[in-house]
Amino acid sequence: MAEFSWDIRSPLDRALVAGPYGARGDAGVALTEIRNFDLVQVMARRGKAAELAKAAKDRFSVAAPEMPKAVGTADATLIWSGPDQFFVLSKGGKHSIGALAPPFAGSASLSDQSHARVLISVSGAKARAMLAKLSSIDLHADAFAIGAAAATSMDHTSVTLWRGNDRDGLAVFNVLVFATFAESLWHTMLDSAAEYGVAINHSEELA
Repeated sequence: MAEFSWDIRSPLDRALVAGPYGARGDAGVALTEIRNFDLVQVMARRGKAAELAKAAKDRFSVAAPEMPKAVGTADATLIWSGPDQFFVLSKGGKHSIGALAPPFAGSASLSDQSHARVLISVSGAKARAMLAKLSSIDLHADAFAIGAAAATSMDHTSVTLWRGNDRDGLAVFNVLVFATFAESLWHTMLDSAAEYGVAINHSEELA
């Protein structure tokens, strides 16, 4: 019987080359792939939305988002993904699908998306300008404040987009994309950001 050895790699393993890219000088855009996270989609069962909301409040001590926004907790981020559903993004296994199954038993269906999505952090002085080439969302600070989220598309690819906390006074945007489309979107982002100069990296830390 043949033996198999799984080599777990990022979907961007071949495409991501850490370092500078595009125009020389100070990078206007930083593209960072965030690796090794737990991502669980929580979806209310029919007629159980109120029970789901209560279970989420009990579990995370904050109300789950009921509109396009992301809510931070001490050790997780809850990201709206549609009516009566949201993602739980975390690290370290505390909110893995196994850990979330008991509190949401009876009120929600859970789906482990940890290896089905790629998470890309976009920051830098020209982050908005780059993203404006790919998205129809108005990302001006007055229209897309910290915590704002959207289920939208970039370059015909479905993504979940939300704005995290500012870093060094600059906006940080997070993009969740299906793993199978990640490499294509990554190259599109690089092309769009090249004129501003790009700093490419990967990280184990959530933005």
